[in-house]
Amino acid sequence: MNEQIQAAINKQVGLELYSAYAYLAMSAHFAEQDLEGFSHWMRLQAQEELAHAMRFYDYVLERGGQVRLPAVDAPPTDLGTPLEVFEAALAQEKHVTAEIHAIYDLAREKKDYATEVHLQWFVTEQVEEENAAGLAIEQLKRAGNETSAVLMLDHHFGQRAGEVGAPQP
Repeated sequence: MNEQIQAAINKQVGLELYSAYAYLAMSAHFAEQDLEGFSHWMRLQAQEELAHAMRFYDYVLERGGQVRLPAVDAPPTDLGTPLEVFEAALAQEKHVTAEIHAIYDLAREKKDYATEVHLQWFVTEQVEEENAAGLAIEQLKRAGNETSAVLMLDHHFGQRAGEVGAPQP
């Protein structure tokens, strides 16, 4: 495995772990406010990000590379309103997308076709991730300061499929 690509993917593992950590902080923030549906949604999102990190981790090993785990920063603790939290989530997803695209560009430059193919799944996944966060933002903007509307959205987000604590594919 090309050393630059290996380093970029190892960095991405750290970014995915940070994303999981940030979503977990968001989940706790919502749970502390008794917004269990938003908390559930964010906790499932944290599990997805952990699965993404492991997918990159496994790929490095499958290619005979060396996994070098970077330090993971603590996520913010002052998160704000549900709208502000989802705006932060979208910003994080856009950052992740940009980093995945940068690795893709590097793989293309180095003619590492296997890595290009591997990254295609992530490129598609990031479209879904950004769309989900963007939709939540639009719904929360429409709800505004109407407590009943925010609670209705909280209930809706609690219906997200998946078990908290269950392994994700």
